[in-house]
Amino acid sequence: MFTTKFILHYGLHFVVPLLFSYFFFKENWKKIYLIFLASMLIDLDHLLANPIFDSNRCSINFHPLHTYYAAGMYVIGLFYRRTHILAFALLFHLLTDFIDCYF
Repeated sequence: MFTTKFILHYGLHFVVPLLFSYFFFKENWKKIYLIFLASMLIDLDHLLANPIFDSNRCSINFHPLHTYYAAGMYVIGLFYRRTHILAFALLFHLLTDFIDCYF
């Protein structure tokens, strides 16, 4: 049940952001971690696919919020103080999904 791919994917989605939040934002780590968790809302675009979940499908450039165009918008968000952490979290989410495509 818990394959290496599964552990790597969900570890990158949940454990690494927790560690990142705690070690780099000690005074606000809970808030930063919640932002990382909120970045997973981009997975709602999976509801547009048929089937909704396919463990062998690469999300990158398949789902609308996982495209290179969307990534470009997230990169732009890095340059604004109000959105830079969310933008980083979204890009990390895409990186996690990208790694999952080749594992």
